[in-house]
Amino acid sequence: TEYFYENGILDYVRELTENQALTMPQFWEAERKGRDREDKSDYKVKISAAFCFSNKTSALEYYHNSSWLENGGAPDKAVKLAFTSAIDAYIKQAGKYQKNESAIKFQDVQDCLILVTNCFSTQTSYENQTKKAINNRFIQQAMTAFFKERLSTYLIENKDAAGKIVDQVLINKRSRENAEKTRQ
Repeated sequence: TEYFYENGILDYVRELTENQALTMPQFWEAERKGRDREDKSDYKVKISAAFCFSNKTSALEYYHNSSWLENGGAPDKAVKLAFTSAIDAYIKQAGKYQKNESAIKFQDVQDCLILVTNCFSTQTSYENQTKKAINNRFIQQAMTAFFKERLSTYLIENKDAAGKIVDQVLINKRSRENAEKTRQ
């Protein structure tokens, strides 16, 4: 089977949502230059990401140098940290938490997030021989900073979408906490 998406991963995200997303799919990209350690040389990473939020489905897929990263590694860690941090900061700033309410966890975001990243770098460090995850420190740092900055700006500039995202994340959080209480 051959797949073709005229607009790349953005069209793929649209297909995953079946045009029933809470927010319009976004496509962001950037290029960064840095190094994993002081004794290593600089290299470039090109970051591309398409995402949206949905209350019907969720999906996280990471690709690096055209290979699927089944376990993610650096991109997965970056997404977890950046999305949780940016959305939590926005919820606090908007005063949406109830008094003494605990902060959101990535699971609450993940349950309504559809995200596909496709990155390319001139140096890649795989976690093991199966090449199911990468562990480049610089790529993780670059992606974390990139997502935090862009998502924070997106939430401020798109009030309607931000409201839908925050409401859905808080619904997910409170449902998770109620389920945990019931289970206990």
